[in-house]
Amino acid sequence: MRGPPAVDSRTRTGGPRSAVGPEGMGLSDVERDRADAPAEPGYVAPAFDLHGGRCPSDPEEMPARCTPLLAGSGRTRDIGRAALDVLRAEPRNGPGRIAAVGYGTGGAVALEPGRDGAGLRAIGAVNAVTTGRPGEASRIRCPVWAGVGAEDPVMPSAQQAAFTAEMQAAGVDWRLVVYGGALHAFHHPPVGRAAVPGVGHRPLHAQRAWRDIVGLLSECVPVTP
Repeated sequence: MRGPPAVDSRTRTGGPRSAVGPEGMGLSDVERDRADAPAEPGYVAPAFDLHGGRCPSDPEEMPARCTPLLAGSGRTRDIGRAALDVLRAEPRNGPGRIAAVGYGTGGAVALEPGRDGAGLRAIGAVNAVTTGRPGEASRIRCPVWAGVGAEDPVMPSAQQAAFTAEMQAAGVDWRLVVYGGALHAFHHPPVGRAAVPGVGHRPLHAQRAWRDIVGLLSECVPVTP
């Protein structure tokens, strides 16, 4: 994970900006398409890279790379800062209208700039109800939306409770949506990899989560004509 995160540089329409954090497997075609999706309602949404251009395909390699990343907030925070620096340099919109959205490991990255006091307008995290250093959530000054599967073994009920307790104690405007029956990575379509216990695509819940994210962005960083 050396070097700054790469950013998908394809041209997008002007408007508010949203960094899109990929899942643990990195910047795949699925993630690039996910970054393209906000462009339709008018957002500039680069996707950053977690693995320097690689997409680990081995079910054992991905957690081996992501677990150390998630073990401490330092590296995730560095990635989040680098992604925000790219967004702030984007000339197609004025400052102060930035949101962070992430999936899985990318969702953990999206939360850290908020805990670091970055001036975000909204944070959305799917399958990433991670907690930070004691007291740092009080630096979050924007609404936080999180979505997780009820049957997610990576983010179980105890982790969900710890996340909500952190947000509540810090006085954050937070929302947690638990999708009944959904596993980890319920939002990621099958891509030919071997089945992993506790991981499974649920298209209905994926659509609902996307609608929730669009609602968050519309509320907090609306597109203006």
